[in-house]
Amino acid sequence: MRILPTLRRLVRPGNPSGLLAVLLLATLSTEPARADLITLKSGHSVQGEILKETEQEIFVDIGIDVIRIPRERIESRSHEKPAEADKPADAETDSPLLYRMADLPVRSVKDQVARFGEGVVLIETPGGLGSGFIISDRGHCVTNYHVIERETRIAATIFHPQSSGEFTRQRIDDVKIVATNPFFDLALLQIPQQEKLKFKPVYLARDSDQKAGDDVFAIGSPLGLERSVSRGIVSSRNRNFEGLVYIQTTAAINPGNSGGPLFNVRGEVVGVTNMKLTFGENLGFAIPVMYLKHFLSNLDAFAFDRNNPNTGYRYLEAPRRQNPQPPPAD
Repeated sequence: MRILPTLRRLVRPGNPSGLLAVLLLATLSTEPARADLITLKSGHSVQGEILKETEQEIFVDIGIDVIRIPRERIESRSHEKPAEADKPADAETDSPLLYRMADLPVRSVKDQVARFGEGVVLIETPGGLGSGFIISDRGHCVTNYHVIERETRIAATIFHPQSSGEFTRQRIDDVKIVATNPFFDLALLQIPQQEKLKFKPVYLARDSDQKAGDDVFAIGSPLGLERSVSRGIVSSRNRNFEGLVYIQTTAAINPGNSGGPLFNVRGEVVGVTNMKLTFGENLGFAIPVMYLKHFLSNLDAFAFDRNNPNTGYRYLEAPRRQNPQPPPAD
């Protein structure tokens, strides 16, 4: 991680009969102005406005009352029809083929890690380790600029889950640098296509609407400990530092986490982890997704030029002279 003066970058079960009675009341209620359709595993459905969500339950305003529904009883949810409740909906962007956004349902951290963990990769350079995450099915990968700063020999390791619960590692060399933005501390890489390899991109959050107290979690390789998951909350959504705002979080962030994603409970990337407070615990920071989208939408302005002699070649120091005396004169 990059060292700065003070910062281091880097359902409770309910009564089934009682729930059924409430559902019957819901079918008689008037439809709210903004309605969500929730289909239960029992086959019943509830239509109403979702007021609050936690990992264990949701609270729905059905017009005449507010009901609590355990998540373990929910089959699907949608703004339109149940069949589309859990299907990610891609959105049009300035670079529609480069990254994706979606309206995803809230799930437990365990489920989200199983679903999107394969999209988080380990970035290796001769100078150290970092993290990154895949945003397109063409292998585009986001990381921090300081992870690959002054480097051109870059490798990425993808972790493939197996039915046994273990993971297989696939190291891919010759990763290409596409664009860099030192000011935002962002870099876009492209992992070469491999035979029989299908990239598993993650989704970016549509808006930077997270609030203090919202649950978040990070996936990365702190200190080389691969596929580490840390969980926390948003401490501040707009912590100012050197003219930019950052998401402050209690999720543990350490060297090696740099460049990894910060997810919300929907499994959407809300930030890119990049630094922590030196000698402090639970004081991590992430680059908001709005800065990432700006970077990705203006790649031509930040394109990497391999032919520029100042873009990443590391030159070794010349060996010291063995004889301190001046060379003999001819």
